Amino acid sequence: MNTPTTQEESHTPHKVRSDRPFYVGLLLLSGVYVFLILAMVLANSAYTSIDIFARTLASPEIQYAIKLSLITCTITTVLSLWVATALGYCMSRFEFTGKRLLDSVLDIPIVLPPLVIGLSLLILFRSTPGAWFEEQFKYLTGYRITYAVPGVILAQFMVACAFAVRTMRATFDEIPTRREEVALTLGCSRSQAFWSVALPEARRGLLVAATLAWARALGEFGPILVFAGATRMKTEVMPTSVFLQMSVGDIESAVAVSMLMIFAAMAVLLVVRFWGSESYVR
Repeated sequence: MNTPTTQEESHTPHKVRSDRPFYVGLLLLSGVYVFLILAMVLANSAYTSIDIFARTLASPEIQYAIKLSLITCTITTVLSLWVATALGYCMSRFEFTGKRLLDSVLDIPIVLPPLVIGLSLLILFRSTPGAWFEEQFKYLTGYRITYAVPGVILAQFMVACAFAVRTMRATFDEIPTRREEVALTLGCSRSQAFWSVALPEARRGLLVAATLAWARALGEFGPILVFAGATRMKTEVMPTSVFLQMSVGDIESAVAVSMLMIFAAMAVLLVVRFWGSESYVR
């Protein structure tokens, strides 16, 4: 026989469990990864010194690598923004046959190992069409592509642009189409609606895409090593400088260049965190 429940018992509140284990778990899981990142940076800092840093920066080879890195990363970022804006807009605004297939193709540079991208580029420019294109490029510009500075830019571009495309597509997906539709009903063409409505709305995404592309290009190593090589005072950028310094046993200089790359990446990320904030953009 069931015992009847009194009114007092039915309104007895349940005991609320403590959230302390939950917060402890969050702290531990989050803190381990943050600790590893900070520990690596601190270990690099402890391994080098101001004198080693100054000696490394005084090297003509390192100065050339820094200059070439800044130039190629900037060119790569500009190219990536043009392509990513067009692709991101098309993937966000239009429906067409094969869109899912194209979406998968755009992710190939992200999921492939960097060395495979460099090897694929090398094979492409060893094929008959690729060799013909390189000859035409050399005839027009005086530069080869493989094992030359244009090869550095192309290797950086193949990876950095993929991240910029993803950023720009997500940006356009978040922008309502209503304003563009209103502009079209008022007599604007699709291109006028894009330049006067969609693109200004996407300025924050453009800044984030540029930052990601530049930072990714700065740290690119595998495709550059395979496709452009690591020749001193020719195709040497900062990541390949680290590799070359390690190959001759100069670990201290390699760490110094690594720290310089860390500082540059942090500076870029801090800039985008400030200038790309909602309060500033609006």
